[in-house]
Amino acid sequence: MEVVSKTGKIESNEDKVYSFLADFNHFRELMPGDKVSNWSSDTDHCHFSVAGIGETGLRIIEKQPFKLIKITTEDNSSMHFLLWIQLKQVAEKDTRIRITLRADLNPVLEAALRKSLQSFVDNLTDQIASYPFDRTI
Repeated sequence: MEVVSKTGKIESNEDKVYSFLADFNHFRELMPGDKVSNWSSDTDHCHFSVAGIGETGLRIIEKQPFKLIKITTEDNSSMHFLLWIQLKQVAEKDTRIRITLRADLNPVLEAALRKSLQSFVDNLTDQIASYPFDRTI
């Protein structure tokens, strides 16, 4: 199954956005505090608990400066997926973002989770698009 987010518009240049997103130490600021706890991270790995789901870990497996970041789950995670963040600067202080999530799910889980996963990638896109990159980096 593959879900693709809407395209978001970030009012910052791709280098600032990429520098922020390519380091998991910054991701805690993007996670909903009421649903995520026990956060730990370094540049390429993070581990946390999600309310109602349990613990999971993520790792960055590929970085293409200013354009792409690929993330996957750690081997011991209960749900395995690949998520990639694509960036494209179209003008000064106008970077577009799109997030794609691919997961191998059985048909029953796919039907049950498709709407939630679509909402997740769209909300993450909105969260990143609204982040004040020019004030932090």
